[in-house]
Amino acid sequence: MLPDIQFVQRPGIIEFGWGHLAADLLPRTELLRAATWTLTHDAPAALTYGFAQGPGRLLALLAARLSVPETELMITGGTSQALDMLCKQLTQPGDVVLVEAPTYHLALRIFRDHRLRLVMVPGDQQGLHVTTVATLVRLLRSRGERVAFLYLVPTFNNPSGVTLSATRRAELARLATALELTVIEDEAYAELWYELPPPPPITSFAADSSLIRLGSFAKVLAPGLRLGWMQAPTAVIRRCTQSGMLDSGGGVNHFTAHVVLALLQAGDFEPHLLRVRNALRARRDALLEALARMMPSGVTWRPPLGGFFVWLRTPPTIDTTTLLARAEAAGVSYIPGERFYAGNGGRHELRLAFSMLSEAELIEGARRLGKVLQDAK
Repeated sequence: MLPDIQFVQRPGIIEFGWGHLAADLLPRTELLRAATWTLTHDAPAALTYGFAQGPGRLLALLAARLSVPETELMITGGTSQALDMLCKQLTQPGDVVLVEAPTYHLALRIFRDHRLRLVMVPGDQQGLHVTTVATLVRLLRSRGERVAFLYLVPTFNNPSGVTLSATRRAELARLATALELTVIEDEAYAELWYELPPPPPITSFAADSSLIRLGSFAKVLAPGLRLGWMQAPTAVIRRCTQSGMLDSGGGVNHFTAHVVLALLQAGDFEPHLLRVRNALRARRDALLEALARMMPSGVTWRPPLGGFFVWLRTPPTIDTTTLLARAEAAGVSYIPGERFYAGNGGRHELRLAFSMLSEAELIEGARRLGKVLQDAK
């Protein structure tokens, strides 16, 4: 029999690899209330074909929340569907896509599906180097190559946890306008801050440009909703909504969009978000304290200020890809760093997701991983 869900907990293994909310953080009561209200008060509108751009009331609510025109928004089937749709509309095989090093590994899968050439942009603790973006774009264009867009996760980056500084966001927005470069910012984690809100999105620093912003309800509500949104120039929204797939089927995930609309209108979102932030902060703190006690010398990390992940760097003698089998034999798993690079890199790095595990599991997982790393030195 085929499994019901993508995630399967392997007996005896503490899974640091899965970046999604724990079961106790999913808003089951709120979603049940919203779905009941939708079926009671919002049918048949929620059960028929929907407007290609998304339900008008949800678009209006998001437009007010994001302070953008409704004409620059559309509802998507999460970030992944939005990225796939943008690749179909904005690229052709052989085009170059600039990506951070490291970046979201499953976005790389989507870009490779479209046969795009990936070029990495380095960065530091302030985010990617904007001057390098400019140099690469000019160099690639001088060779006759077409740069389709730059993709980045600027806020609590997956996997590194780094946030692009406000200064660099403004600089990147100006550069995008000057070079007519499309920039896609994936803001899946932007609302999951623990101490202070992050800088404003890149799209807020330039008007009438080729900046695109993606958001998702997967990280803040539930991944099974498969619901997100895209903010983009009206012309891009029009191209996407007039595609054959949407013309045929109407709005993406229309019923779920109505349920999320009902949850937002009921005022249940902000209390839930506060609960999630507090819970994730406690999980992060538990993991950081355990890492400080359990990790051998030479293993380093920086405390993330939001999001789901801690990014570990190991000594150069330890290859985290080959080490994974030994770690899983010891009852702990992670994602090796090399999966987050479009080219060479990451062999001495790894990602730990703390969002799904209990504090006790985080502590025990750190103990197991620390022993594996110590033995590998």
